[in-house]
Amino acid sequence: MEYEGIVYRPPSEAYSLIIQVTIGCAHNKCSFCSMYKNKKFRIRSLKEIFHDLEEGKNYYRRIDKIFLADGDALCLPTDHLKSILIKIKELFPQCNRVGIYATPKDILRKSLEDLQELRELGLGIIYMGLESGSEEILKDINKGVTQKEMIEAGKKVKKSGIPLSLTVISGIGGKDKLYNHGVETGKVISEINPDFIGLLTLMLEPGTEITDKVASGEFNLLTPEEVMLETKVLLQNTEVTNCIFRSNHASNYVSLKGTLPFDKDKLIHTIDEILKEGYNYKSELYRGL
Repeated sequence: MEYEGIVYRPPSEAYSLIIQVTIGCAHNKCSFCSMYKNKKFRIRSLKEIFHDLEEGKNYYRRIDKIFLADGDALCLPTDHLKSILIKIKELFPQCNRVGIYATPKDILRKSLEDLQELRELGLGIIYMGLESGSEEILKDINKGVTQKEMIEAGKKVKKSGIPLSLTVISGIGGKDKLYNHGVETGKVISEINPDFIGLLTLMLEPGTEITDKVASGEFNLLTPEEVMLETKVLLQNTEVTNCIFRSNHASNYVSLKGTLPFDKDKLIHTIDEILKEGYNYKSELYRGL
């Protein structure tokens, strides 16, 4: 298998076979992200993709999960995605889940029927970067999508029957927008009602616009205590029916996990105890992407 550049995947895909179906990210303008800055976006040919799948078949005895990278792999034409999923079924009949990154606009470009057909062919989870539910913050970070489009895209995935995981970034609004980020993100999550929420914490990466803003004093980072307060505000404003919540990414100062709404009060109580009694937050040396 040939990988171009650094390959990123969600924490839950740690043991998956990763297949690049796109190289880089078509948008690639988010102010906080450096992941694909050194890649020129392109869609790989089916020949390339099938070659990697066949190599994986020859190399690994058993593949239970496959993740289709890079940043917005759902942008592939639906017929291409269908061909890939059919090939996966042929080569890896034991594979029980195929995951994929998708931008909101990727999702909105697909019809509901397209998504349902992809689900029937084995697409088992979509990871969508919400980052923030705040209209103001989405604009600040050059996300290229509105709050309304975020909600519409998330609801479409849910309606298709494909499990949806939303990624949220703590501290993405800075000190001035701590409450705005927590409240508005909670509201958007509630509207979408995803299956999973993955909470990361903002990391400064060289060459990003947000790093430059921190250096100039235009953007003020949250302290670990403020990150916890923002997380509490988010949870207080989140009303979902059955959603797995995880804040156990390498970027997080504190690891939290639970299922909402069942563990909501417990999670908020844990945060209150951390804020009240002090906490040995993860050192900056050990935080990462």
